Parts: sequence; C-alpha cells; structure tokens
Amino acid sequence: MRFVTRPLHLLLAMPPRFWAAFFAPVLLAIAGCASGPPKMPYPAFLQADELENAYLASVPGTIAKQFSGDPQTRRTTNRIDLPAGWEGTTGGAPGMLLEIVVLNGDVTVGDVKLGPGGYAHIPPGTFAYNITTSDGAQILYYRDIVDPLAMIQTPVILDARLIDWQPTDYAGVTIKELRSDPGNGARTWLMRISPGASIPWQSSSVVREGYLASGEYQHSECVVGEVRTWIYTPGGYFLRPPGAVNGGPESKAITESVWVLRERSAGVDRKAETCEQG
Repeated sequence: MRFVTRPLHLLLAMPPRFWAAFFAPVLLAIAGCASGPPKMPYPAFLQADELENAYLASVPGTIAKQFSGDPQTRRTTNRIDLPAGWEGTTGGAPGMLLEIVVLNGDVTVGDVKLGPGGYAHIPPGTFAYNITTSDGAQILYYRDIVDPLAMIQTPVILDARLIDWQPTDYAGVTIKELRSDPGNGARTWLMRISPGASIPWQSSSVVREGYLASGEYQHSECVVGEVRTWIYTPGGYFLRPPGAVNGGPESKAITESVWVLRERSAGVDRKAETCEQG
C-alpha cells in the first residue's frame, strides 16, 4: 500500500458553544472560499492545503494544518509535515491520548520504523516514546482526551502494510482495522475504495472524521433533503456529526482511494434509500 499526497442535518441537538469551539478553524476556511465546494453546516469537502498553517507546541519545528479542535479540552486533529532530521517525543501532550498515522515518508516511534500506513496509539500515563524521521514525513496527528471506558491502556505501534485488507458489505470496498477498543468502541481504520465503487446513502450514530490519503473521490452529503456533491483529492477532510446522511448514487471513487477514518466511541451505521429519508 502506498499513500500519495498532493498539493444532515443542522446541528440542533448540541449546544452552539460546543460546535463553535470545535469547528472554528475549519468554518473560517469554508467562509473564505467564494467559488469552492458547497456550503455545509459542518466541516466537509475541506482540503488541507487551503488551510492556514498552525503551530502546535507539542510538535515544535513542524508545519501543521489543523482540521478541528476544542480549545477547552485541547483535543485536536492535524496533518503535520515533519522536516528531515526532526526529533520529538510522544510526551509533548501530557495527560492526552495520542494517535499517529503515517501518510508518507518514514517515522520511527520508539524503536519501530513505520512507513506509509504505519500507526501508533499512545495512551496517557505510558512511557514517552521518541519520534524521529531521517528524510522527513507527513503524518496525521490526533490528540484526544481520555475516555474512562476505554480498555486499550497500552501503546499500539503497528505497520498496516502487514495487515490484510478485509471485505465489507459493499463491492469494491475493503478495510484495515488499526484500532478497535472493546471498551468504548473507539475505532481507527483504513478504507480502500476501488475505481467506480460506490457507497449508498448511510449515516453513523456518532461523530466520524475522515482524511483522504490517496486517490480522487466524489462524495455527497445530504443536508435537510438537499444533495451536495464535491470531489475530494488527497488532503481532503470531513467531520460529520451524528446522523449526517452521506453517500448516495453520485458517490464514487474516480481513482482507487484510501481514507483514514476515525470514531471516538461505538457507532451504529444506518442505511437510507434516498437523501430525503435522512
């Protein structure tokens, strides 16, 4: 597997203050695009290269693109470019859970060298690992709060290239599980979609975020019965609230596409026949 990177509903069920804090960085980016993707009530159709660079104190000396975050809890999702020769540590965010997915290049976590698709899950309270890269790399960097229901309390460091793709209910769609916590149901996984393959209208009962690691993928969001469609390219990102209906007949992989997907708690998928049913 090789990753190549290149340049609903309205949220009435949750307090406005929460969504304003959580989505502030990306909503500003959406507002600034006059002729870009369709307007959305939640972050979708975002492209990393169109976002402003952000500074992360826990990963100094890097270039970061922040997709979402909560300043009160310090939870955040970022894409980070690590320069050649960079050295750091997983202990830069004390008390926080850390997840890393390698997009390209090589990153060594502790004494394990990870290439594209490599994954690390470092819970708080565990030994801090050194992070280094010799030639530079690009990673997804998730910093999250601790869930007391989580049962995975030890580090997980793995090379996803050693894991087989598993079939799903959809033709041309396969997945690799990077993490699936039996306690709170939190998941991080890769999804590969073959050219022409499609995903029907569906929704998840929990917040789901995704990053397109490679390929070109056309997708639709159903917002109050209206279909809004756009094409993701590498670096594309979405953060869907619970119940956001998406997919549908216009959704398809233009080229083979690989998504990095993540849910922070156990979710239930639901299918819908039409956008209006959502």
